Amino acid sequence: MRKTAIIDAVVNEQRSRGSLSRSRHQKDISATAAALGVPGEPGEWGAVLAPRLAQFAAVAREEHVTRAARALGVPQPTLSRAMVRLEADLGVALFARRGRTLSLTTAGRDFLAYAERALAEVARGAEAVRADAHPETGKVAFGFLHTLGSETVPGLLREFRKDHPRVRFSLVQNYGEWMLQRLRAGELDLCLTSPVPDAPDLEARRLDDQRLRIVVPDDHRLAGRRRIRLAEVAEDPFVTLEPGYGMRRMLEALCAEAGFVPRVAFEGEEAETIRGLVAAGLGVALLPPPAVPRPGVVELDVTAPRAVREIGVAWPAGQQETAPVGAFRRFLLGRRGQLLAG
Repeated sequence: MRKTAIIDAVVNEQRSRGSLSRSRHQKDISATAAALGVPGEPGEWGAVLAPRLAQFAAVAREEHVTRAARALGVPQPTLSRAMVRLEADLGVALFARRGRTLSLTTAGRDFLAYAERALAEVARGAEAVRADAHPETGKVAFGFLHTLGSETVPGLLREFRKDHPRVRFSLVQNYGEWMLQRLRAGELDLCLTSPVPDAPDLEARRLDDQRLRIVVPDDHRLAGRRRIRLAEVAEDPFVTLEPGYGMRRMLEALCAEAGFVPRVAFEGEEAETIRGLVAAGLGVALLPPPAVPRPGVVELDVTAPRAVREIGVAWPAGQQETAPVGAFRRFLLGRRGQLLAG
């Protein structure tokens, strides 16, 4: 016998006896439901009731199962059974039946108010996600490194919106590993990051290379030079980004290649703050070029080892993308070798 049929039998038997209190009746229904695998906890009801809410609301509006079935395009017996099962699962009578005509009970009116709010929220959610996926007016959740935020990304968005003027963007700046976590969590669609990730759950493409420089105070012993070997600042204190940042890993790798371990004096979260600390004479730093030259520091090219970071675009592997996300991804891939132009 089907689970719902057993529950129906319990309900009918208890109603015919008329000897059980409402609370006892509900407890017995809940116990029977639990034994049969029907949810009994409040948090579990959504999955069971959601498919029936629209049916219940239609019957409540029409006050007639046949008319409601016709409006929904379902067989009348199917809708009748669904309403009986709904009452059985809830353990309350939602309708007072007078032949083929129905009217809501007090519990039915209360439940209808909740059902209509739930259906309205679902409708709003559907419209929101459809709007975000619209080819012309949809939304792209886009992440990028702090060092690309002042000039590179604004220029990219300006160029993209020449052909897609109504596409909306949700912009996030952070370090690379944090953005990759947001990609995996579904909170970002695309991100510009460095180093370019190599992971089975992500797709990534290299877009450009960016030369890194040693930044020294303008009164530093090497400030009169244009280029240096990294080993020449082996004894200097370093001001650098915190562990976990791609630039921090690159500094440590390049210093190891140059034959020393950097002596870190200060750690920060943003490149221009690091430059400010260098200008104050608190150390030297390895950084990408600034968007605007900063007074108080001198930027030196590094001749050895080769100090270059790759910048690429990453997105979740195997995930179906919306039209605006796909358009922006293709735009970024078309900028390969020109991402940092100017």
